[in-house]
This record gives sequence, C-alpha cells and structure tokens, in this order.
Amino acid sequence: MDTGSCICNYVDDGSVESHRYYLARRTLMEMLQDRGYDVDASEINLSLLEFRTRYGQVIDPKDLKFSTSLVSDPSKKILVIFFSTDVVKLSAIRDILADRQNITPMIFVLQNKMTPQAKQATIEWKFKIELFQITDLLMNITKHILKPCHEILSPEEKQKLLTKYSLEDKQLPCMLQSDAIARYYGLEKGQVVKVMYDGDITDSHVTYRCVV
Repeated sequence: MDTGSCICNYVDDGSVESHRYYLARRTLMEMLQDRGYDVDASEINLSLLEFRTRYGQVIDPKDLKFSTSLVSDPSKKILVIFFSTDVVKLSAIRDILADRQNITPMIFVLQNKMTPQAKQATIEWKFKIELFQITDLLMNITKHILKPCHEILSPEEKQKLLTKYSLEDKQLPCMLQSDAIARYYGLEKGQVVKVMYDGDITDSHVTYRCVV
C-alpha cells in the first residue's frame, strides 16, 4: 500500500491565513444560528476548498462582511465585519459607523489591538458592538466535549424559575458577561442560563446562572 499518498491527502497545502478566516467565519455562522439568526446550512457546511475557491488564498477581509436577520423578527439585523492585521484606529471605526444608514448591532472580528479611542467609539455607538479576536473564533467552544449544555431561558421561563424557588436574581449563581459562553450567545445582564451537565463526564445535574 502506498502510505505516502494517503498521508498527502491530509496535508493542507493552502495558506494558513485563509484557513484561519475559514474557521472564524464558520464559527460565526454557527454562533449566529444559535442566537436565532437566519443562517443557511450551506454557509455553515461550506468546505475549506469551496471557501478558498470563493475568496482566494489571500483574503481581503472586506469580502467577508455579511449580515443576517433574526428568524423571529426579520427587521432586526446584525452586521459582521472582519478587520485586517493592522491596529484598528478611530478613523476606521468612524468610517464604518458613518456608513451605517440603518443602525444595527455589529460584530467586529479583530486580528490586532484596538486603540483606546477606537474602542470608546464602539462603546458609545447607539447599538451594541461586540468585539472578538479571530483567535477566539477558531473553534466553537459549545462543541467541546467537556462543555456542559447551555439553554437560555426566556423572560417568562426565568420568572417561573424565580417564583418556583422564591428567589431573586442575585441569589442565583453568577455568570460574568465576559464569560466565553455569555459572549458566544450575546447574553445581556439579567438573563438566566440553564446549565446541564452530562453524566458521562461528571454527575448528571442541572444548575442555573444569572448573567452579571
């Protein structure tokens, strides 16, 4: 048997840059689908070869910009913008925000640091702007075997839980808004997450956490 040719089939001879963009884009598609946005399965299942055929080996980050709407309310959209490896300056943020005729939430995918002035501009924007480093998106953390299953409670489900156990928000275990899971789902302060642990890894049990 020609083992050499078999091994070659697993060698990625494309650019590392394009592979990183491919992984980050796929994770973003999965993330937005999990948040309830309309994401076509064909975009999530796009192969690396198909991605490179569409965008090339040397990627222009501007080509990866995309937007999508909530399935439950198509009028609510989110815009995803990829940045290059340059330091993100205030002028770049101003150009993006000035071009936004329809004010919508945004996700910025960064590959370098952002100046304090640029970061402040994102905080002052009328809608939420989420910042992710591309390295944070190279894998989907919710698919890790050691991660418990998370379910976001609706306001009605949260109130039912609090009433059932005669609790207040502050009496629930906390989850920081900066927590990787909270960032993945785009959770806001006050939202409650049901965390379910699988007995194959630990004892099976359920707990609830309130985002703070």
